[in-house]
Amino acid sequence: MFNNTKDRTIVHLDLDSFFVSAERLINSKLIGLPVVIGGNSDRGVVSSCSYEARKFGVKSGMPMKLARRLCNEAVVVRGDMELYSKYSRLVTDIIADSAPLYEKASIDEHYLDISGMDRFFGSLKWSQELRQRIIKESGLPISFGLSVNKTVAKIATGESKPNGELQIPYDGVKPFLSPLSIKKIPMLGPQTFQLLRSMGISNIETLRRIPPEMIEQLLGKNGLVIWKKANGIDNNPVQSYSEQKSISSERTFEKDSTDIRKMRAILIGMVGRLAFELRKQQKLSGVISVKIRYSNFDTHSLQQRIPYTALDHVLIKTATELFDKLYQRRMLIRLVGVRFSQLIQGQQQLDLFDDIPERIDLYQAMDKIRLRFGKNSVFRAVSIKTPEEKAKIEEKKKEDAV
Repeated sequence: MFNNTKDRTIVHLDLDSFFVSAERLINSKLIGLPVVIGGNSDRGVVSSCSYEARKFGVKSGMPMKLARRLCNEAVVVRGDMELYSKYSRLVTDIIADSAPLYEKASIDEHYLDISGMDRFFGSLKWSQELRQRIIKESGLPISFGLSVNKTVAKIATGESKPNGELQIPYDGVKPFLSPLSIKKIPMLGPQTFQLLRSMGISNIETLRRIPPEMIEQLLGKNGLVIWKKANGIDNNPVQSYSEQKSISSERTFEKDSTDIRKMRAILIGMVGRLAFELRKQQKLSGVISVKIRYSNFDTHSLQQRIPYTALDHVLIKTATELFDKLYQRRMLIRLVGVRFSQLIQGQQQLDLFDDIPERIDLYQAMDKIRLRFGKNSVFRAVSIKTPEEKAKIEEKKKEDAV
């Protein structure tokens, strides 16, 4: 019914307390101290924390107010996404220079498929050399797990931390997984954990012994996925990280135009809708591109790397700046478009490093309305058509109908 393969060799690389480690590279005084990364206000949340802070019970996602109460000695550092994006890309560049196939799973995680490497170098030796190169060239501590699939490799990385490495061969998968808590299974959420615990299922071995039909009946299709992972079964491929991983939108005008105000408003509207899609999918963008097509069909585009984000006000600023640089010929334009690429998994909490409560409340309210009534239910004022513009559109529709 289910299968697994011992022919694959997957590496999972994970930077240790990445945000904290990056801050320590530029401020060595933070080394050895309980460091908490996040917004400075009590309304903020912990984005990352050092192992020293974790000893006090501090963890990611915790309200900053509670973190301070648990560890009053904590050094709170306001996050710097530009800094973290810079080091994330440095590590990705090192991996891209060495690995035959890699997937950037998040800002601090990568999966590598090095199947067949044993015939030439030895998979473990190759992975160890890559890890040492990353540490040497970036200065960042990093751990890896090496096994037959993504699930087991990721769990192995977690067990090797901090700053360690662990190989789990095919024959050792079930003995390795058996004694571990079901909490270690990737994508097993808190509600599912509590439900399984209430049934007396605390470790992976117990879960593995339950018939898959029973788990599927209890948890649906997701239950079957969890059961497979408990059995060390994961046939998901490493997905090549490329520019093709993107979302985009473009608008062709009914009539070619030089109305800069109108085009900027349309562009802002597109960016806002795409940014919402990013947040809904829990993704961040690392590159933004803007495209214009003139009336003679000449097409031009500009792109810019940005700190990984899914926030409207950051993306809109960059998009409009690119548009202003791009539109130099003052000719009639027939199309404008925008694209977000280099997408990675990762939910940038709205109040991650931001201490402006009003902005946080606005984003949360806008997203809540869009989730309930559709992505076109909320617009920024600048992108809303005036009554005169709406009247012209309706008049044009009537003329076309005639």
